[in-house]
Amino acid sequence: MAEDLIISSGTKAEQYETLLPQIKALIEGEPDLIANLANITGALKEQFGWFWVGFYIVRQEELVLGPFQGPVACTRIRKGKGVCGSSWESAIAIIVPDVEKFPGHIACSSLSKSEIVIPVIRNNTVVAILDVDSATLNTFDSTDQFYLERIVDMIEWLCR
Repeated sequence: MAEDLIISSGTKAEQYETLLPQIKALIEGEPDLIANLANITGALKEQFGWFWVGFYIVRQEELVLGPFQGPVACTRIRKGKGVCGSSWESAIAIIVPDVEKFPGHIACSSLSKSEIVIPVIRNNTVVAILDVDSATLNTFDSTDQFYLERIVDMIEWLCR
């Protein structure tokens, strides 16, 4: 089935408000986790044009690269390492205005300048991480966190 994404303009909040029901429609009724994560990353990348959007999935004692949009990325990240590993360890979202100033940042690409990471939590356990990078400084704020957490909430039930 072909899907068309309506790209909106306006404030960041308005863009998210237009995108949320579209993402819900894309994943509703589709039981495959990888397919849903792939469509979510594609929709976010297409709407906002960020440098990199993707998921890392907890596999045993590592975060393992899942569906993403953007240049090649780090394949495995240990708990507590970099922004993603720190979010996994703390189970909280992290906004990084300047990745060069984040202690222990893992530079998968030198073009990444700012980042937001949202944990996917199921049964009080982090099961995946949504990672978004921008090629400009100070891209992400509490608006992004609010809406990306809502998107993550849509997919939490899929993570088993």
